[in-house]
Amino acid sequence: MRKILSIGCLVFLAIAVQIRAAPDKAPATSTSPNIVFILADDLGFGDLGVYGAPDIRTPNLDRLAARGVKFTQAYANASVCTPTRTAFMTGRYQQRVGGLETAIHPGRMHLGLPASEPTLPRLLGAAGYTTLISGKWHLGYLPEFYPRAHGFDHFFGLLSGNHNYFTHRENNNEADLFLEDAPVEMNGYSTHLITRHALKFLDERPKDRPFFLYVPHNSPHFPYQTPDDAAKVITNFQDGDRATYARMVEALDSAVGEILDYLVRNDLEQNTLVIFTSDNGGDKFARNEPFSGKKTTYAEGGIRVPAIACWPGRLPAGVMCDQVAITMDWTATFLGLAGAEAAPNRPLDGMDLWPVMSGKTAPVARTLFWRNRTTRGALLDRVVRDGDWKLIRSAAGEAKLYHLVTDPGERQNLATMEPARVKRLGELIDAWEQAVEPPLYQRELDQMKGFPPPARKD
Repeated sequence: MRKILSIGCLVFLAIAVQIRAAPDKAPATSTSPNIVFILADDLGFGDLGVYGAPDIRTPNLDRLAARGVKFTQAYANASVCTPTRTAFMTGRYQQRVGGLETAIHPGRMHLGLPASEPTLPRLLGAAGYTTLISGKWHLGYLPEFYPRAHGFDHFFGLLSGNHNYFTHRENNNEADLFLEDAPVEMNGYSTHLITRHALKFLDERPKDRPFFLYVPHNSPHFPYQTPDDAAKVITNFQDGDRATYARMVEALDSAVGEILDYLVRNDLEQNTLVIFTSDNGGDKFARNEPFSGKKTTYAEGGIRVPAIACWPGRLPAGVMCDQVAITMDWTATFLGLAGAEAAPNRPLDGMDLWPVMSGKTAPVARTLFWRNRTTRGALLDRVVRDGDWKLIRSAAGEAKLYHLVTDPGERQNLATMEPARVKRLGELIDAWEQAVEPPLYQRELDQMKGFPPPARKD
């Protein structure tokens, strides 16, 4: 068995593998790296074999980790779908966009990622990349919010937050399956269709340009359906059990394996960076251990996610990285590797992870922020992680302070014992909020007035 090295990303001191140095900025030519970003939906931190799952078999993702870098302190930008995806598309805190701090529910047609935002696919396209998406978008229902309005060359998948894996309808019975900008009807399990179209897009792409393939699966998000459940009638999208959830994760793992095998079969592996992660913590049937909390909460179980990076010959193999990372960091990393520039009026909030995960530099301390609102805009929690300390401050003023190294499960609230630290971290949150609050936000709240409360959570 291969020995897993815990290097705190200090592999540059001890790894025996020969690593070729990457340029600070890659030229925008056909030699620029291909990028594959696979995003799971509601996957628990501990639901992969390589992250300790005792009851779910994930040989392909375990293989990806054995050949690459496994992150131990990776976070999502939010504890639900839409805000995390907004941060990934823009490389910035989602609060800067306005109105996208919670999931877009059916009927919220006015909400979406404005096409005026300089997004990752648009910036990569300007650097010479073919940009492809197959999977869940969840950044707006209207044509002005569609993936191709944001720079993707091709799109297949769903616009909403979830749909029946076989009928491809939302729980309000609206059809939700698209090819390019048009609705389509197809037979098949969504996980399989998403994978099939991802590979089709790769087959049909221009072969003289690097590609960015974004595969945001809707699995294992509810409704809880395995590939064998085509005849099963779904009356409540949230009905299910752990065994069904496990089968969905295993189907997702097989889908990842198909993409990895395609890269090998087509001699693309050596020039392709593959990233796998999740959009937030796991939901009701997930295993988020060793953390407490789940999706929609800002306990670690709601925002800590698995993350794996693999690029044979360029990244070390079989190592663990304890760099604190967040979804929007992948945006900065991809732009850096592609030699693409961020928009001058939209500076990135994310950090380029390449120097750390490639072993060139040691991990650095981070200060990261989260904020939680209801679908109607009411403030719930404000959160900061500063170094190893985390403060959760509720709308009612309650403070919860945790030292994550000694208490990753957030069992012991140290707020009364550390009043000076609570005060300092609270001041950091206040300053951050002033910096990211956009003028759009009040307008979006005004537009949301009069909408009935959603029938479900995302």
